[in-house]
Formats: sequence, structure tokens, C-alpha cells
Amino acid sequence: MSNLIKLFFLAAGVLWISSCRPQNEGTIVKIDKATVEVEVIGKDVQWVDVRTPGEYKDGYIDDAVNFDIKGADFMEQINTLDKEKPVYLYCRRGTRSNNAAEILKSKGFSKIFDYSGGYDDWVANN
Repeated sequence: MSNLIKLFFLAAGVLWISSCRPQNEGTIVKIDKATVEVEVIGKDVQWVDVRTPGEYKDGYIDDAVNFDIKGADFMEQINTLDKEKPVYLYCRRGTRSNNAAEILKSKGFSKIFDYSGGYDDWVANN
């Protein structure tokens, strides 16, 4: 009987401690071109192109701002974003935007959307 009581309190303690973890650590959702067209273009959202300024100058998706993930001021730039509002990201093909999404998640952003097809997909399907 004594071991059963100890086991009960041990299990209760583990459950209590595990409930102390943050509940909303942020999510990264992969989106496609159709979603970008409906949820992003022409809307008042945080829409970020994480490619280099040269790539951005050669062409970009409407309404996007350019925060170069490889730039020295990238962290400073993302600090200008509202962590409570959704952030939509894209790059050329999805690798850098995925990396940027992970950085935003680690910084406490709660709603992150990654256009994984990127600019190449946008151009190919327009």
C-alpha cells in the first residue's frame, strides 16, 4: 500500500511539473501560392522576403519588405515586427524562409507562415 501511495504522488508531481511548460511556443505553417493570394497580397499583414537585397531588387512579391536573413541587421529588423500578429515569410525556394521561421519561433513569435515554394514558385505559376 505504501508503494502505491508513493507512485501516486510521484505521478501527480510529474504531471504538475510538465504542465508548467509554455503552452503556446509558436507554430510554423507551410503555405502555398493560393494561400498567399488569399491571405497576404493586398492585406495589412507582416510579409517578409528574406532574400538578399540584390535578389529583391531583381523581383519580389507584392507588398513584401526585405529583411535579408544573411544581413548583419536581420535580428534588428525582425525586432520591428509584432510578435502577436502573424508573420508571412518567403525566400527563393524555401530554405532561408524556413530558417527565418525557426529564428522567429525561437524569439517568441506565435504565428509564422512559410511560403515554402518561394519566389521561384510564384514566378513559375504567374
